[in-house]
Amino acid sequence: MTSPALRRRRAGRSMPSSGMGNVVTAGKIDALLALKSDGRLLVGRDRIRLLEAVAEHGSITRAAKATGFSYKTAWEAVDAINNLLPTPAFITRTGGRAGGNAAITDEGRRLIATFHRLESRLAALSSLIAEDGLDGLSETLLWTVGVRISARNMFQTEITRVQRWPVDVEVSLKVSESVCLCAVVTNSAVEELDLKPGRRVLALVKASFVHVHAPDAVPPEARNRFPGIIAARTDAEVNSEIQLDIGNGKTITAVVPRRLVEAAGFAEGDAAAATFDPDHVILAGD
Repeated sequence: MTSPALRRRRAGRSMPSSGMGNVVTAGKIDALLALKSDGRLLVGRDRIRLLEAVAEHGSITRAAKATGFSYKTAWEAVDAINNLLPTPAFITRTGGRAGGNAAITDEGRRLIATFHRLESRLAALSSLIAEDGLDGLSETLLWTVGVRISARNMFQTEITRVQRWPVDVEVSLKVSESVCLCAVVTNSAVEELDLKPGRRVLALVKASFVHVHAPDAVPPEARNRFPGIIAARTDAEVNSEIQLDIGNGKTITAVVPRRLVEAAGFAEGDAAAATFDPDHVILAGD
């Protein structure tokens, strides 16, 4: 889930800079809109600036240099945002002399424009708070609540089917035109979240719940299977992190034992498939 965070700075009470804010003059409140997931920033003032630079330069490397971000951070920003949108904000391609090309989509332009519009509204509210205090503005206090999600994989989905069984319920969800997944939840969860076809919900899967297979070794009983290309592999002493590009701007991240990755010989650019159990999918709705 994502949530905006309203941070306040008053004259004489400075706060450590996060690199997101502007200099605040006396009597002013600087309202910062920040969308977070997994304890990390997804969209903020600096990241929007980065995405605008990607759109301007058409290159991940040049955009990163122009904004002071690392190349890895720039790619993570684009991937995280693409996963949360119904359609990709950016079409990306690794490699090449520029180190990585990117083209902005209409969805990306809408994201940038919407962020600026929301931040302008927050700025107007912050001015009211600075002038009149919080009387009558208690609803804005809700914006200070930041919800952090530990699941690495998070997708905006649309429910296409709800199949009830005596104990649990199978929910079919559309991630994109070519990517769908299945979740199994309890009957009470269906009632509490008002799960029904057409409703949009977030689907979350922890990276440790995702398995990676060679294309010809996917278990036939796997309900959620996603073929793709390994976009990145990062090794630690015990585990490896595999990022799989499954098309349409969507990625799935898996954390699996390194010995299994090495035994399979997985490398960047290889074809592979990700799977996870339906009961490992968590659904969240407003």
